[in-house]
Amino acid sequence: MKQPEISVGILSTSDIQIHYNPANDSFVIPNVPIGIHFHWERKEDQEFRGELKIIREGNQLTVINKIPIEEYLTSVISSEMSAMSDLEFLKAHAVISRSWLLAQKEKSSQLQQPETNYASVVETDEEYIRWYDREDHARFDVCADDHCQRYQGITRAFTPEVTKAVESTWGEVLLYEDQICDTRFSKCCGGRTEKFENCWEPVPHPYLESVDDPFCHTDDPGILRRILNDYDQATSDFYRWQVTYSQDEISRLINRKSGWDFGKIKDLIPVERGTSGRIVRLKIVGTQMTKTVGKELFIRKILSKSHLYSSAFEVEKEYADEDVPVKFRLTGSGWGHGVGLCQIGAAVMAQKGYTYREILAHYFPHSVLKKIYS
Repeated sequence: MKQPEISVGILSTSDIQIHYNPANDSFVIPNVPIGIHFHWERKEDQEFRGELKIIREGNQLTVINKIPIEEYLTSVISSEMSAMSDLEFLKAHAVISRSWLLAQKEKSSQLQQPETNYASVVETDEEYIRWYDREDHARFDVCADDHCQRYQGITRAFTPEVTKAVESTWGEVLLYEDQICDTRFSKCCGGRTEKFENCWEPVPHPYLESVDDPFCHTDDPGILRRILNDYDQATSDFYRWQVTYSQDEISRLINRKSGWDFGKIKDLIPVERGTSGRIVRLKIVGTQMTKTVGKELFIRKILSKSHLYSSAFEVEKEYADEDVPVKFRLTGSGWGHGVGLCQIGAAVMAQKGYTYREILAHYFPHSVLKKIYS
């Protein structure tokens, strides 16, 4: 197998400016949105090499970057986390980002087969269960933002360690029973990772089982400055967090984000939790209707203007004189879905001297590391 090329959807907009930089033989696109719909969303100028393609989709123009996978990975591992991170962490991230991407390409091929019947929504009168994966992308392999994995061109790939991490793991992936592993990752698991099937389709993966993570709890500002990019450093309460809503705030929020009018919210009841404590199914009880919703990302979406950090939260209610709460307090742990590699935990492991092989073995049990192309 030779090194694959991939296509990455950079942005979709009605007005695109692209500037050629002859010094780097690269293209600069101003004001590219990153962290779309997340709490840290912003825009930045980004620089790309390789082939740029612009296609029209309705009234929008979509910019696609076609690039060899190993060059793509150099950007990913320094966009997801800081390029100043320890080499062993960057090597581990190169392996899982490569594995995830190739697994997604295989999955896309399977979804295009006529006999494949795939649905990401299960709906009845009582329940609405939805998961979000990357099947949305038909014109390119992956997008450039957190929906897939962060890819910000050559904007952040500036240390020798990043290049060394990719070159020293060139073509290496994790396998389970000769299949490339769907190696998920999130920012902070909160102390224990989650099972794949509790966040996405109900298909267990033995290498994505739940494991204890004693490494992801750090509030050392020196470590966090070294491993997190600037926009991630603004989030300091990722391990344990709390949000509070008044009755008016939460009822309006759920109505706006879900499209359902529950009336006043009487209760939020965890019906099912995963192994990390993340809520998989949440019953929302209102004065006008009751419905159970899931999975974890849908819950995070409807209970926040952007996203809750995670669905691993406890619910406290505050009452006045009526039987309807006047305030809801959500106290939670972790940042992200919690499946697979915990980025902050893995970065701390590298700081403590663990090798990339040991990091991968901790977060992806039963997997095998193998070089599949050179």
